[in-house]
Formats: sequence, C-alpha cells, structure tokens
Amino acid sequence: MKFSTIKGTKDRLPSDAPTWRFILETAREVLERFGAGEIHTPIFEDTGVFHKSVGESSDIVRKEMYNFSDKGDRTLTLRPEATAPMVRAYLEHGFSSKPRPTKFWTFEPMFRAEKPQRGRERQFHQLGLEIIGLSDAFADAECIDAGWSMLTALGVQNYQIHLGSVGDPADRLEFNAYLRHKLSPVLDRLSEDSKERLGLNPMRILDSKSAGDQELLKELEVKPMLEFLGDAAKAHFEELQHHLREWKIPFVVDPSIVRGLDYYRRTAFEFIHNHESMRGCATILAGGRYDGLAEMLGGQHTPGIGWGCGVERIILALEAEGIPVPEVVKPLVYVVPLEVEALTAVGNVARAIRNVGQVLTAYKVKGVGKSLGDAEKFGAKFVVLIGQTEMANQTVSIRDMQTREQISLPIHGLEAWFLERQ
Repeated sequence: MKFSTIKGTKDRLPSDAPTWRFILETAREVLERFGAGEIHTPIFEDTGVFHKSVGESSDIVRKEMYNFSDKGDRTLTLRPEATAPMVRAYLEHGFSSKPRPTKFWTFEPMFRAEKPQRGRERQFHQLGLEIIGLSDAFADAECIDAGWSMLTALGVQNYQIHLGSVGDPADRLEFNAYLRHKLSPVLDRLSEDSKERLGLNPMRILDSKSAGDQELLKELEVKPMLEFLGDAAKAHFEELQHHLREWKIPFVVDPSIVRGLDYYRRTAFEFIHNHESMRGCATILAGGRYDGLAEMLGGQHTPGIGWGCGVERIILALEAEGIPVPEVVKPLVYVVPLEVEALTAVGNVARAIRNVGQVLTAYKVKGVGKSLGDAEKFGAKFVVLIGQTEMANQTVSIRDMQTREQISLPIHGLEAWFLERQ
C-alpha cells in the first residue's frame, strides 16, 4: 500500500525552508523589538479551553475541532486557535503578578476540520502576538503597529488595514436584539446555519458565507455594529484611530467587521490583501480585543488584544507581489574520493572545513567525470578530489566548478582558503 498525506495537510520540503525561515526570522526580529517573548503551548488542550472561550455557537466548536479521548478518558482537542491557550498559559504560570503588560509571540500549527481551501489547510500555521493586561487604546494601536511593521519588514505592501469595533457586552446585547427583531420576520429566507445563529449569536449572521444571507442583509438595510457603540467603546475607537493617524499607519474604518468568537470586545481589525490572486484568502492578518477571555478560563478580569497571521497566506502574498526570498543554501564544497583507500581522508577533509559552509561528500568512488556531474547537480561551487597522489603529498586537488580551473593545495591551509571564497 502506498501512503500519501492526509487531505488538508502538506509536507514542507527542503525547498520550502528558505521562505519559512525568512518569514519566521523576520517576525522574531520585529516582534521581539516590541518586547514580546516567545511562547509555545502544547498542540492539544483540554476541550473545555475552547468550549468556554470560543463559544458553543461558533463554527469552530460546532463543526471544526479535532476532538479525541485519551487513555484516561479525558476529552482533548487539537489547537484550532492560539489565543485561548496563551491566555491559559498566562493564568497558569502566574504572569498576572508580573508588571503589565505581558507580550507573547508564537509560531504554531493549528488544526481545523474544515473544507481545505487555498491558503488554509486543515493543518495550517500561524504567527501570533498577544498583549495581555492593558485595556488602553494605545495597546490596540501598538498591536496593529507590530503587525504593520512585520509585514513591512517582509516587504508585503499591497494590503489595506480594515478597522472596526464590536463594542462592549451591553452594546452587543442591544445589537443582537436589533438583529433578532429585524431578521425574525424573514426567518424562512435565511440559510440553515443562519437560522440557528439567530437564536445563539445573531451577530455571526453578518459574517455568513451564504450569498442569499448577504443579499437579504443588504435588502433589509441592516445597520452595522458601529451604530450601536456605547460612549465608552466609541471613545476607545476614536482614540485608537487618533494614534494610528499620528503614527502614519494607513487604515480604513470598516463597519462590516464582526467577530463570531464570544470573547471579543471593542477593537477588531483585518489586514486584507488586494491582489486578485488572493481572492478567497485575502485576509492575511486579523485580530482584536478579548477583555472577557481570562474570566471565561477561570481567571480574574484581564484585558488583552492580539492577532494571528496565516503563514501560508503570507507566502501567497509574497508570491503575488513577486517578493524575492533568500535562495536555498547551495553546497560550498563536494569532497570526492578517487580511490577506495581515500574514503577516510575524504571524511577528515570534510570535517576540517565544515565550519566554512555546507560540505557534502561522495560515499563511493565513481570516477572524476561522474563525480563532477554529481557536484553540478548539487550546485557545489568547488569539488575537492582526493586520490593516492594527494594522500601521499598531504594535499588535495580543488576544481572550481565555474571556471573549471584546478589547483593543488596542502590540507592544512584549506579552511582559510575556503573562507576567502565564501
């Protein structure tokens, strides 16, 4: 039987490594300049972490989570999102007693049992930032600035920051009551999912993927959440915009932004890529404020804000904009035995010069022509040839694969010679 990857998963091959490394190292450099510490949580959690935080009415809990029972009959879930586990870690490890805010950044695989789509597999990867312990609009602005700075450092430019607010809990209650009043008379025209949402969490209907639902919302001229903001949420939203304008971070106010997860409060934002090839996966970074989450997880009231950024979508954005990433590191040297007796000497030479770059060795005697052909396929810059004559004289023969010139050098001077030619 020939096995292959499970639908919705992909192998990450050596040729993919430079792009992933470029994104990860750039993110680490930028986010740590903002004072964020790197954190990694287990890939599975007690299922209750997500039931309590994400909410029973969300598609993530109802349809998309990978749940399983272990040998102790505990119900566990593969992590579908990073925020709840990071807040759980914040509470568990006593960060609440340390100076505020706490800033975490992470790079993790996530798992959702949804239909695979371009830029979102069932196992996908996210970069994430959380700023925990502050309710100030300044923290929201800094969080958005960190995402903007990271994408700028990566070279991604063709996107727009969409900014909204989902208000405070009282504002949402008022808005949900308005939606029930507006949509109950046309219940039969809603999709099956939206009929269920009308009772559980009406705001989520605004984010429906059903074309019929969206047409109905437009026909009924349903007001946006922004018109239901209370005085406190409205002042917070205006202060956030002031900071972003002062810092010259471009954005547009988007009344259509909603959040289906129960823990969101006030600020919500999305970085949406504009290239036509990104249609269907244009949201490359999204986040918002979650001031109610710590309490849902058994902690004291602890405000927070953060974002998640899909790495696979960032890769698509880099490709759409034609942004070059560092090339695959090619071997510097290919060391070849010309006789079987030279194999030990090949190993000694390779070990002596590995500090200067990538060094490959031939494991069998193949002849000069075949060995040079192999070196060309590997992309090696130089070939070191070792035979009886070289061993007797404590030298090696070096072939430059570009110029085809060949010289002889003593073994003891090899490292310095290669260092000069990196």
